[in-house]
Amino acid sequence: MVSLDLLHISIADQQLYGFAGGRLCLRFPVSTGRNGVGEQNGSGCTPRGMHQVRARIGDGLPAGAVLRGRRWTGEVWSAALHGSFPGRDWILTRILWLSGCEAGVNRMGAVDTFRRYIYIHGTPDCEPMGVPLSHGCIRMRNADLLQLFPLVPPHCAVSIDEASCPNWVAAELE
Repeated sequence: MVSLDLLHISIADQQLYGFAGGRLCLRFPVSTGRNGVGEQNGSGCTPRGMHQVRARIGDGLPAGAVLRGRRWTGEVWSAALHGSFPGRDWILTRILWLSGCEAGVNRMGAVDTFRRYIYIHGTPDCEPMGVPLSHGCIRMRNADLLQLFPLVPPHCAVSIDEASCPNWVAAELE
């Protein structure tokens, strides 16, 4: 099993690209912040720049495990449970908790990604991908996150950028 060394999240493409040794290994659709990009605490925006995976949470939990405060509630998401909590921002299955690497940009003070609780996490399958709808996190399909999670080591680099997929990446996908 390959270990990824870089996750690149393209805001324009609404895609997560996984790399190992400079080579593209996987690609998944995501959903980033409904409010666009930005680093300010309370903005509901997805922060840009270089980050790292600071914590990996949920290993061994079932698909659809409901996480609140980074702990499993003991519940597994279902349509009935969803209906009981309208408007809830569901955090499911696994969490890759991000920490900014650029002081004053996405680290420390009012722009601290870690203190903003920005994650890559699972979301209900009824939520669309490829459309910015999150509260700032990077949402993924649970099945995709279950594939990604074991490949992402602690401190894996994560780049979040507004740009579209670079041409060299697009060429590798064909």
